[in-house]
Amino acid sequence: MTRSSLISGLGVVAVVVLVLAIGLLPRLGVWFGHDGTAATGHGVTTTLTGEASIGGPFTLVNGAGETVTESSFPGQYLLMYFGYTYCPDVCPSSLYAMSLALQDLEPALVDKIQPLFITVDPERDTQAMVADYAAAFHPKLIGLTGTSEQVTAAARAWRVYYQRVDMPDSAVGYLIDHSAFLYLMRPDGGLATFFRHGDQPDAIAAGLRAALTQDASG
Repeated sequence: MTRSSLISGLGVVAVVVLVLAIGLLPRLGVWFGHDGTAATGHGVTTTLTGEASIGGPFTLVNGAGETVTESSFPGQYLLMYFGYTYCPDVCPSSLYAMSLALQDLEPALVDKIQPLFITVDPERDTQAMVADYAAAFHPKLIGLTGTSEQVTAAARAWRVYYQRVDMPDSAVGYLIDHSAFLYLMRPDGGLATFFRHGDQPDAIAAGLRAALTQDASG
């Protein structure tokens, strides 16, 4: 059985296990409890254009309260995902796929990559929350948050769409519609490649391998 077919067959179970691991199970009753269907507030965009304008400076903080910028990881490729810890399905499944992709890569390639999870919900996602959430998916994944202004600036640089969707009848209060791209940025700040929500781990691993190998060969 290929890794892709394994994800297709067991992906939901794996995501639920991750939800349990990071302590989010009580929220599921809120997200799915109204009419038996998933709540809105976790949309996915399917088009990305203008690659030359993707990326730029950012200033955020990690779980230890340390300032993190685009210069904090010299020589590293940044594998960046924008989401939020209350996300009911898109973020967990995307980050799980990313984690499996990194597991598939040769250690020498993984050493060149720094994965980052950047919240688009700084109102709720504290430093500790993003740190714990990121660590549940991969040991190298770093969770970042910041002020509303800092998050907005980072999202704008990466052309990330996000919009609060109020849910007055829900205990969770609101969810967030957001785009769901996984960006691989070169050490010089340029966009190497990107992946969409739903891309399988083996495809992500192949894309990462191809991008890093091509750059290494010049």
